[in-house]
Amino acid sequence: MVGYALSRLAQCGLVIGGVLVTVFVILNLTGDPASLLLPPSASQQDVAVIRHRYGLDRPLPVQLLRFLVGDTGSRAPQQTTIGLAGYGTGAVQSKVPRSRGAILGDFGNSIRFTDQPAMPIVLQRFPYTVRLMLAAALYSTVLSLILGIISAVRPYSLLDQAVRTFAVLNQSVPNFWLGLLLILVFAVMLGWLPSMGYGSWRDVILPAITLGSQSLGRNTRLVRSSMLDVLSQDYIRSARAKGLPERIVVARHVLKNVMIPVVTIWGLDVGSLFGGAVVTESIFGWPGLGRLIVESVSFRDFPTVSAAVVFIAAVFVLINMAVDLSYMWLDPRVKLG
Repeated sequence: MVGYALSRLAQCGLVIGGVLVTVFVILNLTGDPASLLLPPSASQQDVAVIRHRYGLDRPLPVQLLRFLVGDTGSRAPQQTTIGLAGYGTGAVQSKVPRSRGAILGDFGNSIRFTDQPAMPIVLQRFPYTVRLMLAAALYSTVLSLILGIISAVRPYSLLDQAVRTFAVLNQSVPNFWLGLLLILVFAVMLGWLPSMGYGSWRDVILPAITLGSQSLGRNTRLVRSSMLDVLSQDYIRSARAKGLPERIVVARHVLKNVMIPVVTIWGLDVGSLFGGAVVTESIFGWPGLGRLIVESVSFRDFPTVSAAVVFIAAVFVLINMAVDLSYMWLDPRVKLG
């Protein structure tokens, strides 16, 4: 068990390293952030100062090395008077931001949030996304288990057909369309729930339903199919032959064996929830990590985008490792090698 966990940690490190390099290459292909930070009237000298300050004037391999392991060189402070887009005109004077490197979690200073380290900005927004994801996961998990069990216990009935139709609709409808529809119905027409914002528990209902809808549809179908497979096994027929009530058979003998494929999908759901959070948080004005990524991409804030994407990748990889380790608890027959 310990050896397997250590080997998985090493694999996680390789995956995160690959994510670091991939993020750096992709972001650098999107263009020069200095052109977006400065107004159209900025001189070439102003552009050169900004590029020098953030190390954008260096060769790409040097920028990659600095991104990964940090910059230990000394460079003189720069001062100029420039007009940054949206921030007015003023003097910029500071040393080029030092970085210990992305490998140690230091992605440098944000370009949009001037002189603020990128990773603390990501960590400040992350709890908001966690709250939304937990609400969405609770909604999709509880409802999918209930609907999947009901559908499997009464297969091919009218109720089963209704559940399967509901699951397919949830899995097919895109988040952005469902979010706008929920706002129109429950916020605009009925006035029951707020359309956006963050504060009370009512604010999280519509975003959670929107974010968890596709997971709900996928998990409901998976629970149903897994239940049907387990219910056809010989030991289930033996349990029923002993006279055990159906609820005892389902609770004690079926659910635990159903949970292995379901837990696997739940681990993968973390990635889809993070991806859906980018759209959902933008629609509902939720101050989370997904909205931060959208805003930072529009500003070409390379350090913040890099920190956010790598942080999400690390969380996703670690959760999937925990899912793999949970298999032995769910089914002692599973051997981890």
